[in-house]
Amino acid sequence: MTAPAVTAIILAGGRGQRMGEVDKGLQVLRGKPLVSWVVDSIAPQVDEVLISANRNLERYRELGFAVLPDAMPDFPGPLAGLHRALENAKHPLWLSVPCDTPFLPPDLVQRLRDGLLSGDAELAVAASGGRLQRVICLGYSHLRAGLGDFIARGGRRVGEWQDGLRAIAVSFEDELIFRNINTPEELSEAENKLDY
Repeated sequence: MTAPAVTAIILAGGRGQRMGEVDKGLQVLRGKPLVSWVVDSIAPQVDEVLISANRNLERYRELGFAVLPDAMPDFPGPLAGLHRALENAKHPLWLSVPCDTPFLPPDLVQRLRDGLLSGDAELAVAASGGRLQRVICLGYSHLRAGLGDFIARGGRRVGEWQDGLRAIAVSFEDELIFRNINTPEELSEAENKLDY
């Protein structure tokens, strides 16, 4: 049986508060923007890539993919970006990943999809070190309607939305693969470490 096709949604629409209000996805690590690290890892694993962004839209478009700003004002959070992107997703499955996780593994989609299908779930969430990586998840496109209802009721927290779904955790042993870069200090530390 052919595996269901996947649309990747790279979430780059946040304020970047801990990074000093700069656009995190465009901060440079080892010569290329963080979002480019994510694209290089994820694009070969999926059938379509969409980018959720609210600033520097032309810079993101230079990556060669559709760039979709939130339909709601004032940076309402990753769920708003996900909901907007799902309007445009062409495939039955979607993957969401943040733009600040430059070390994602080459088997991320395969393992999440395997977990989703074998676990008869609606959503597969990555986990490492006993902790769910809530924004790194793979689910079915039909979840968009319920997500819209959740947002309309004032819901903003990713975990709260996921807790209302038939979700399964998929564990990865290496915690470094989900390391995200939130601050200038973390960016500098990642720049200077050679073991990633």
